[in-house]
Order: sequence, then C-alpha cells, then structure tokens
Amino acid sequence: MTMIDTHETQLLPRLSTKLLVTIVMAGLAADLTWEFWARAITPLLVGGPMEPAALVQSVFGLQNRFSAEIIHAVVGIVFYPIGYLFIARPLQRIVVPSLPLFLIGLGFGTGLWIFALYVMAHLVAGLPAFLGFIPLTWASLVGHWLFGLVVAYVVWYREH
Repeated sequence: MTMIDTHETQLLPRLSTKLLVTIVMAGLAADLTWEFWARAITPLLVGGPMEPAALVQSVFGLQNRFSAEIIHAVVGIVFYPIGYLFIARPLQRIVVPSLPLFLIGLGFGTGLWIFALYVMAHLVAGLPAFLGFIPLTWASLVGHWLFGLVVAYVVWYREH
C-alpha cells in the first residue's frame, strides 16, 4: 500500500499559520533573490539595474520612490506567493498535473513577467509592450524565472 501525499492531491492549500509562514518565507527568499539579480547581476550584463520601483511609480503616479519600493516589496513578499498557491499551482494541477516542479516555477515566473511588462508596464502605464524587448526585458525575464523557481521550491520544501 502506498501513501498518498495530500499536498500533491489537494487543489488549494489549507489556511493555517504554517501557510502564512510559508507565504512570507517563500516571498522573502524569492524577493531577496530577485533584488540580488536586479541590482547586482543585471548591471553587469546590461549596464544598469532593473528599477521595478520606477514601474510602480509610473503605474500609480507616485512621486515618492520609497513608497514605490515598499509597494513592490509587499507585492513580491506577500501577494505573488499567494498567487502561486491559490491561482498558478491549482491551475497547473488541473491542466498539467504531472509537470515537474522546475517547470512549474519557470511557468509561474513567466506569468509574473508577462503581468509586469505587458499588463502593468504596457496596458496600465502606457510604456511599450515588454519595454520594446530591450536587453533589460530579458534580464527581467530571468529575474522573474528566479523568483518563480524560489517560490515553487520554498513552498515544496515547507510542504514536505
């Protein structure tokens, strides 16, 4: 008789203190990874850092850079992991249930990238779609992939 892992068969996670800790841990780890990529590695590759706070300022018409940094951090630390747990992973479990975790993380990161650079930057802020596919666009894709992978693996680790 084999044991069935309820984490793998349950569509939505159960609300609990452990889930809240998982959300924050996944978000913090992924956001720190993103920030390192955006501010330390990306400048070496494309000549300057990614500036997500500038995008937040454009979207919301904010003058205060610090407020934009806080908004971006809260979205990354809290809301994106919630999106992974309650939207992306349940959809994956319905549509492609045997997809490897690595591809789930990359897919989630790709979805975040599309949301950031098409929906928010283009449709909301009026910038060119995907910033016109400049080198920073591709650095952003890699950063979002890293973010998605870290969220997926931290959630997996916490559930196992």
